[in-house]
Amino acid sequence: MRKLEIGDKVYNAKQNGFADFIRYSFSEVVALTKTLAVLKNGVKLFNEPRISYITEDVGYSVSRQRGLHWHLVSLDAIRKAQVENEKIAAYDWFEDKEFSLEEKKFIYKQFKKFATKQV
Repeated sequence: MRKLEIGDKVYNAKQNGFADFIRYSFSEVVALTKTLAVLKNGVKLFNEPRISYITEDVGYSVSRQRGLHWHLVSLDAIRKAQVENEKIAAYDWFEDKEFSLEEKKFIYKQFKKFATKQV
């Protein structure tokens, strides 16, 4: 476990309940004080690594919000964020789109084709 340095990339993952998507935020350390690391987005973290049970083993607590942690970016975190963003985009598209009957029939046929290939 190490302290943050200028240029370190960090991320946070938030979720509103278990049924919600995980929403990732990424930022970079741009300044350091004696006890804090300041991120590009203005968030201030205590520059003291702590054991975290949230998404990674090690986290950095947000100043004045100790229960909220940011973590060093890893390749795994980037992959998870990409997958989650794809889910959010698909969900939002279906929520916003009003389908015509022809479009509904087309989608139904595609699902039927896909289902028969799976069997």
